[in-house]
Amino acid sequence: MNPFFIGRTEEISILESALSSREAEMIAVIGRRRVGKTYLVESVYQEKIIFQLTGLQHTSKADQLDNFIIQLNKKVQSKIPLEKPKSWLRAFAMLTTYLEDQIGNEKQVVFLDELPWLATHKSGFLTGLSYFWNSWAVKKNIVLVVCGSAASWMIQKVINNKGGLYNRLTKRIFLAPFSLSETETYFKAQGFDFTRYQITQLYLALGGIPHHLKEVQKGKTAIQNINRICFSKNGLLRDEFSRLYPALFAHAENHIAIIRALATKQKGLTRSEIITLSKIPNGSGVTRTLEELEYSGFISTYRPFNKKKKNKLYRLTDEYSLFYLKFIEGKVYEGTDIWNHLSQTQTYKSWSGYAFESICLKHIPQIKKSLDIAGIYSLSSSFYQKGTTEQKGTQIDLLIDRNDGAINLFEIKFYTDPFTVSKQYAEELRQKRSIFKSITKTKKQIFYVLIAAQGVIANAHSQEIFGQVLTLDDLFREL
Repeated sequence: MNPFFIGRTEEISILESALSSREAEMIAVIGRRRVGKTYLVESVYQEKIIFQLTGLQHTSKADQLDNFIIQLNKKVQSKIPLEKPKSWLRAFAMLTTYLEDQIGNEKQVVFLDELPWLATHKSGFLTGLSYFWNSWAVKKNIVLVVCGSAASWMIQKVINNKGGLYNRLTKRIFLAPFSLSETETYFKAQGFDFTRYQITQLYLALGGIPHHLKEVQKGKTAIQNINRICFSKNGLLRDEFSRLYPALFAHAENHIAIIRALATKQKGLTRSEIITLSKIPNGSGVTRTLEELEYSGFISTYRPFNKKKKNKLYRLTDEYSLFYLKFIEGKVYEGTDIWNHLSQTQTYKSWSGYAFESICLKHIPQIKKSLDIAGIYSLSSSFYQKGTTEQKGTQIDLLIDRNDGAINLFEIKFYTDPFTVSKQYAEELRQKRSIFKSITKTKKQIFYVLIAAQGVIANAHSQEIFGQVLTLDDLFREL
């Protein structure tokens, strides 16, 4: 089974339907770096791609046009090469001339990859692209695919374009990383025999990025694979962080500063707290940078329970970035079996609990399905109340506020063995529930749910406190 097609059923259907439709189609494919966008398009369309151009990173308009004419000359195969155009308007006119003789009864595909790199500042690329589509392609038997890793740029400049591309997209695909279930399917397809706990260990470090998962080797444990991929001198992810953000964003210094700030606070940060910790200037640029990071899948926003939109929390939810900043960057390790040692430390055990919470937040649909509330409208949020001299504070990292008169409060534990609910812990949870009800004044019924990686050892305390217990099996559910 092709690793990039696992869990891509809907995306493949969209691409295939564009080929069978009777109209010209313009499709935007958006997704973070190394999630498999290019591979998906190339594999579905294969010989249907009549012209393909990939943007060059950090280069000039002149170099991009050089690349264009090189690719076009390969297609034209004339004894006298075409001359390099001076503008993108002229370049697309030349492309139109070439395609006129190629378009027949069967639909053909033009694939423009890494669009944000092609459309350099004041290059006129989007003007040329608008001209190409509106004056010619829209009337032809063609599929135009535009693709980019800088998700925010693609949304602002293509999906929400106010100029010649306004409302021109016919289809859009947001390609997400693999879920836990899709990651498991990938490993099974490759003949790997990992337990779900080991897959989760890998996910905590690598995320659900197909290009990262390709590095995992058969016959080695999760710990051995993480050691080789993240800590060996030739490991793919040992220094990927330094390339990751600059490859996606111009002037990535602020993006990285925000990522570093968010990595320091487990509960997340407000916008004002991010500005203070990251030490970046306040202004509209902060909002745009946060949007770019969110659209690209590195951070997520959560609205605290019963709070206004302006109070929303930002949380770093990119697994690799979290892992890199905690265990790789700036660390000096001796020996070759580094991760075998680090994974047994209390530091890792504490950190993995937080990282596992982020994974749970990404698998809310699976959680709702396991609780049999998938069909009930609900809002997921968090709750934090700072303590005062009169009342003890409390923190709830995940709650689901349901439209059927109930609220689920979650406790999340990532241990190698089943979790034991002690008398003291049960009392703490009773106090937490009491504080939550007192502060929020909610009249809804409160249900405690435990998400424990390896389940729970049933005793009087667990049975009294938790109405339901979810395990890794629930997070690995197929939707």
